[in-house]
Amino acid sequence: MLKLKGVFTALVTPFNDDGTVDYGALRANIQWQIEEGVSGMCPVGTTGESPTLSPEDHLKVIEATVDAVNGQVAVIAGTGANSTEEALHLTKEVQDLGVSATLQVTPYYNKPNAEGLYRHFAAVADLGVPVVLYNVPGRSAKEIPLSVVARLAQHPNVCAIKEAAGSVDRVSAIRQIAPDLTILSGDDGLTLPMISVGAEGVISVCSNVIPREMSQMVAYALEGDYAAARTLHETYYPLFRDMFCDTNPIPVKAALAMMGRIRPVYRLPLCEPDAANAELIRKTLTNLNLI
Repeated sequence: MLKLKGVFTALVTPFNDDGTVDYGALRANIQWQIEEGVSGMCPVGTTGESPTLSPEDHLKVIEATVDAVNGQVAVIAGTGANSTEEALHLTKEVQDLGVSATLQVTPYYNKPNAEGLYRHFAAVADLGVPVVLYNVPGRSAKEIPLSVVARLAQHPNVCAIKEAAGSVDRVSAIRQIAPDLTILSGDDGLTLPMISVGAEGVISVCSNVIPREMSQMVAYALEGDYAAARTLHETYYPLFRDMFCDTNPIPVKAALAMMGRIRPVYRLPLCEPDAANAELIRKTLTNLNLI
């Protein structure tokens, strides 16, 4: 069973001014992330603007990520969907690319019942690629019930769950019912408390901006040095907070643009932050000596 531990960056998808994918910026960001010590990349998740990527772009970004990583760190590819058929198709397409695992979001909008959720995730896991479940009720309008997590944890290809429900308590609950299932925080600001009760890392938005610092904070926490980890948490808490002053990934892409790493380009219906939020982001980056 694949074992995931550490910081996995939920990669942004950089765009050129005409809205096409900027593969040069993508590769440069990946190389920087690796140099700064992250454990892996998570392309084409929510932060990668997966809802507005075409099927062709979706697969090309994953392929480009695997190529740029070149086996140096793990790649958890976002291939989830609210249609099981689509999730199966995307997962089959990346199966031979060399991804370490796939990230499978809770089917959104159609709100399946518990049995439907189980069958959906199990069908993807049956393909043989390790699966990271993605519990994000704020996006999907549906939580993965603990009973379903317990059943799926018995599947040999379900290796982890990304918990983005804003609940530290759920980490403890999962540890009770599925003690061998790896738990990864889906909220930067809750990473430290989640690790303190059994999580083993984070799929992070903020590591796009501070990969070394996030990696160090998580390493300290996993080593049990909570004083050092808390110092980093408190230092970068303003960033954890302000990267969500608007809908993700609007703030983090604005931050990276201010840092000169990407262009400030989105695909509609996402667009740039308003003036007040842009100023807030700039002020936070300045205070942390990031720009």
